[in-house]
Amino acid sequence: MAKIIIHGGFFSESSTNLETKIAKQEALLRIVKDSYEYLTTHSALETVVYAVSLLEDDELFNAGIGSQIQSDGKIRMSAAIMDGTSLKMSGVINIEEVKNPIQVAEVLLNVDDRVLGGKGATSFARKHGFEPFSTEIPQRRAEYEAKLQATGIGTVGCVALDSNGKIAVATSTGGKGFEIAGRISDSATVAGNYANEFCGVSLTGVGEDIVSGAVATKIVTRVTDGFTLEAAFEKTFNELKPFDGFAGAIAIDKEGTIFHKDSHPSMVFASFDGDKVEVFM
Repeated sequence: MAKIIIHGGFFSESSTNLETKIAKQEALLRIVKDSYEYLTTHSALETVVYAVSLLEDDELFNAGIGSQIQSDGKIRMSAAIMDGTSLKMSGVINIEEVKNPIQVAEVLLNVDDRVLGGKGATSFARKHGFEPFSTEIPQRRAEYEAKLQATGIGTVGCVALDSNGKIAVATSTGGKGFEIAGRISDSATVAGNYANEFCGVSLTGVGEDIVSGAVATKIVTRVTDGFTLEAAFEKTFNELKPFDGFAGAIAIDKEGTIFHKDSHPSMVFASFDGDKVEVFM
């Protein structure tokens, strides 16, 4: 019954040429299959950290080493994880010089103060063995120096259902690029990353729109209250329309239903259940 779905933000976050599209398809297929294999012998919680770490390690995606540079020339990242069984969520906001923010969020699951920001998040990472690591790549520096606001809607995420019926979700972002230093995205909030025993949801898109729509929380709550996953998505995304909310979401419910939807079609994703694989086209 194990199933998994991942996303890599919106396709518009990078060059939209055919070569880049094919590269992202291949990367997502590789990561989703690798993560599914991992899921067969690990929990959903362990797997979402594993999958998002792989996405953070791929410069094609706006997280980890593909992260955007903010207006003051620094990279700050955010990430969160949530266990649908214990209902514990932890996260880091605007953490700096860490290769895998999602792994720092994982350590925070066992701490009373489970969401840390800025210097506090970075200091916590150092104290727990996460060495300084520059996630800047030449492409991001070139974009910054040329003031090319090429993205604005990039995040990665994973939702997993393990063989014991447990759900977990993880989300990580490198920001929208050129934002005001200190801006907080949706990724380490319950609007962008939420799960319980009934459903798990990870978001990408414009963080301010996702927070305004409380998207992940609404979808999970509606599934918990008896909505089908598709109906929960439909109602929640309809509520984004009055302000033209820009969002994309992936989800799995306790029955193993996999679903995804975006308000402005171009989200990149891949899913795998051991037999059927799906990737964005």
